[in-house]
Amino acid sequence: MISLFFLIISMGSFMLMLLVLGIQVKCFHEIITIGYRVYHSYDLPWFRTLSWYFLLCVNYFFYGETVADYFATFVQREEQLQFLIRYHRFISFALYLAGFCMFVLSLVKKHYRLQFYMFAWTHVTLLITVTQSHLVIQNLFEGMIWFLVPISSVICNDITAYLFGFFFGRTPLIKLSPKKTWEGFIGGFFSTVVFGFTAAYVLSKYQYFVCPVEYRSDVNSFVTECEPSELFQLQSYSLPPFLKAVLRQETVSLYPFQIHSIALSTFASLIGPFGGFFASGFKRAFKIKDFANTIPGHGGIMDRFDCQYLMATFVHVYITSFIRGPNPSKVLQQLLVLQPEQQLNIYKTLKTHLTEKGILQPTLKV
Repeated sequence: MISLFFLIISMGSFMLMLLVLGIQVKCFHEIITIGYRVYHSYDLPWFRTLSWYFLLCVNYFFYGETVADYFATFVQREEQLQFLIRYHRFISFALYLAGFCMFVLSLVKKHYRLQFYMFAWTHVTLLITVTQSHLVIQNLFEGMIWFLVPISSVICNDITAYLFGFFFGRTPLIKLSPKKTWEGFIGGFFSTVVFGFTAAYVLSKYQYFVCPVEYRSDVNSFVTECEPSELFQLQSYSLPPFLKAVLRQETVSLYPFQIHSIALSTFASLIGPFGGFFASGFKRAFKIKDFANTIPGHGGIMDRFDCQYLMATFVHVYITSFIRGPNPSKVLQQLLVLQPEQQLNIYKTLKTHLTEKGILQPTLKV
């Protein structure tokens, strides 16, 4: 599985997006199937059809938003796409309303309560799978490093917590997972922080991993070429007094992203496992061992990715709160789709602003 993952990484960001979409669909299928079996929903009219229909609608909405944000120059050349993007939210809402009406029409007197149970089950499943996978792809567009470091940190924590627990575990951590121990939890934390810090240093050296993923219409493909931001350029930092005595040097050179990686690794090791505990509680509630048997000996896809969805949300919030600033490329794409009169007004306003700040010389009147 690890070898396959590395192969997909080498094939580029588009293949990673397809991988995320495939995992999302499979996780949705596993959770919906559990509801179908647990509640004995075999006789419910249209239940499975409507569940997949709602999955299609929500994906259409989220991925349509992504196309509008990141493929503006491509959309500008296609008249059919322009119509779909312009009225995207209305079309998405109309599609959802159609599903909502079909659900109401499918209500049967003897199954009212069960049908509403399953309607809520479907929507919570959509929230867990589709929304989170959309955030994963949003993180990926910020640069592959924002995708790889969090995911690998969760995997590292899972492995090292197991090893520390296996060899040194004595104190139970939580009743939901009797095999989890405090020794494994603490050992996994320190190991994950060291791993994340090291992985951040290695990946920060390469444009392929640090540059935002952008669609280039001239080559009709995704590209990861840029001048790395200050986040991925070596900076000198003064060491605290006690470290100066130990290391016998005044400063150390680090990539700023390495400092951010500590926050990501800390979340992956301290909060991320609660996604797994939540999944354990869910399975205990419905008296099942695994979500599915997709991976022999490891259960379903959801069993492997229960912590990743929680991590994806944190990374997205972290980026929008502490990292992301105005994106010149995105602003330019939005300007290019405006009418010529609107573009001219913006040009005049920007020129006046830059002249007032002394960046441009005033135009001499003849």
